[in-house]
Amino acid sequence: MRLHELRTPRGARRSRKRVGRGDGSGSGSFSGRGQKGQKSRSGGGVRPGFEGGQLPLARALPKIRGFTNIFKKRFSIVNVLSLTRFEANEEVNPKRLAEAGIVKDAKTPVKVLGRGDLSVPLIVEAHKFSESARLKIEAAGGAVREIG
Repeated sequence: MRLHELRTPRGARRSRKRVGRGDGSGSGSFSGRGQKGQKSRSGGGVRPGFEGGQLPLARALPKIRGFTNIFKKRFSIVNVLSLTRFEANEEVNPKRLAEAGIVKDAKTPVKVLGRGDLSVPLIVEAHKFSESARLKIEAAGGAVREIG
């Protein structure tokens, strides 16, 4: 089969429905428009987005402020203050934080923030660290490891 031999299947090309050509044609009198009303008149009908007089969605939306970014990464927040319950030189990772009840789920990424003070050296593994948290952990003699 070649390009010039291609044909549309039988019944694929239909002639357009010619309305208003008498009652014998099957689509005479009201021509498929019903009886009365705005949509039955010539040139009648409503503009796109018209909702029958109700405030249209396009006008109502600006009142609903903002939107939710579905691609936003959500972190479990852990402050340096809550790391004080661990023993010195202990390795603290998301799994240990979930076991201790500091975070709800070990699978969500963890970010460590710098609220509070730390006196014991800890090896902290998390997905992100604020600058102040990093400084406080290292000042206490601990180490910071970022998880990819």
